[in-house]
Order: sequence, then structure tokens, then C-alpha cells
Amino acid sequence: MPRPNANKDLNLKGLELFQICAQKGSLQAAAEETGLTISTVSHHLRNLEDHLGVELFNHARRPMVLTPKGQVFLRNISDALYAIRKAKAEASAGNIAEASYLRIGTIEDFDSDIIPELAVFLSGHMPSCDFMYHTDSSHAIVEMLRNRHLDLGITTTPEDRLRDLQDRPLLRDPFVVVLPRFSEKSLSDIVEGRTKLPFLRFSGNLIIARQIESQMRRLGLSQQSNFECSNNQTLMAVVAAGAGWTITTPLLFSRAKRFHPNLSMHKFPGKSFARTLAIVSTPDCSRSVLDLIDDKLRALIRDYALTAQYEKTPWLADSFKLVE
Repeated sequence: MPRPNANKDLNLKGLELFQICAQKGSLQAAAEETGLTISTVSHHLRNLEDHLGVELFNHARRPMVLTPKGQVFLRNISDALYAIRKAKAEASAGNIAEASYLRIGTIEDFDSDIIPELAVFLSGHMPSCDFMYHTDSSHAIVEMLRNRHLDLGITTTPEDRLRDLQDRPLLRDPFVVVLPRFSEKSLSDIVEGRTKLPFLRFSGNLIIARQIESQMRRLGLSQQSNFECSNNQTLMAVVAAGAGWTITTPLLFSRAKRFHPNLSMHKFPGKSFARTLAIVSTPDCSRSVLDLIDDKLRALIRDYALTAQYEKTPWLADSFKLVE
């Protein structure tokens, strides 16, 4: 059993690596997340155990399992580490150029043009920062934020409460109906199920799918579907081929330019509804970094999404817009 060793100082890096290993259950996973070697992570953990004089992990188990004392220690340091990160963020709030590490998650809606431009912009304004960009679903990004695996995310605002996370509404993205361009049936007949043209839906595990289904239930619309897909581009391709119709948003529609000659976009009949895209962050994310990203994202969305879409479909100007 380790014995207390006054020469082994308790340090912040050791505490942070202990927390990550406890969450991941693996030295290798902790090393991959932090960019350190496995031997370095192991060295920090051994120093921590030597300092405390207790074993925090059952080293004979795989995946790594906390000992009872390790579980107690983890509970006690979690709030302390959060407070330290928050203090560090506030202390560096006015000094963006010296930020050292930033982990950003984004939905694929911005992946083709806006996020690459944002990445170039941030690398120029934060030259000392190491960046990590991750693309995933809104649900996955929110979970990563809650587990502190990301610092901020650009996501659809979830229906449930964000609890310990903070959000900045960014874009109102209304739902629209997309039909094959040369469909001979009326919009109302198609949406209300009076034609044989099938409804093509987003996969049910996505936030956008739940929002669409909820609104259709409220309006008393019931559509059977034998086609589900998590990828908007695939949905647009199948609609363009004349195999069905779907509900999406102008932002997603704008990303499917290659299919536009065979598609037509329409206002959702009846009561309109929309999703809101937001910047969601952990409480300890620097406010100055958030302000910088917020300002740049708004400019990029205006240039790459709103202006071009208004020229083609002026009726979107009142609903597809930045949230001020």
C-alpha cells in the first residue's frame, strides 16, 4: 500500500488526470484525451496515490475501477476542480491571445463552410491555443459538455433543461417542407397524407426528428414512413429522385445545393415552428472566448446562409434569422 510521501507534491495535473481516468476507466483513453503518453499519466497517478497514502484504483482490474477511497476522493475533488477551472477562465477572460486549450463540438450543419472559416479565424486570434474540433449530433455534444469533454458546442437547443450548462441562442431555423420539384400534387394534399408520396423522416434518435414529430402530432398529422435517415444530404437526394417528401430547415436545405434543381422548398402549412441553434458552453468557459466566437459565427451565418437564401426565397426573411 502506498505510504504518504511529503516529497510527492499534490498538483493540479495529477488531480485532473485522476478525474479523467475515473471517467474513462483507462490510462490509454486518458492519454488520448490529454495528448500525454500512457507512462506520463501513470506516473501522475502513482505520485497522487503516494502523496495520499492510499490506492485510488484497483490496478488489477480492467477497465480501471475506483477503490472505495477513490470514489470518496473523486466526489470531494470534483467541485474543487470545477471551481479552479472557473477561476482560471475568469482570470484569463480578457486575454484571449494567451488561451491554451479549447475543445469545440459542432453539428454537421455548419461543417462544410462556416466551421472551417471559424477555425481559421480562431487560429489567428488565439495563436497559443491548442484546438480540438468534434462533429456529432446535438444530443451527443450536449452530453460531452455535461461530462466536461468539450468546452463549448454549437447545437440545436435541446427540449430538456440544460441544468449546469449555459446557452446563447444564435439562429432561428424554421421547419419547411421539401418536395420533388416536378410533383403534380398540392402541398396540402401531400402533407395531410392524401397522396401516395411517402414521408421521409429523420432518424428518431435525433432532436430534430423529435421536434418534427411533436409538431405533427399537435396538428393531427399522421404519416407512415418506411424510410428513416440521420443524414440530411441523403434525405435531399431521395426527395430529388422523386421517391418522397420531407420536412427539414432552410439551413439544412442550403447545404444540399447539388440537388436543388430537382427540389422545391415551401412554408410549412398551418402553424409554423422552428428549431433554435445555440452556442452551449460549460460555466467555466471564458466569456471573452464566447464573445469572440459568438460575434464571428453571426457574421459567417449571415454571409454563408442568410444572405444567399434570402435572394432565392425572400419569404424566409421573417423567420430564418439570427436571434438578437
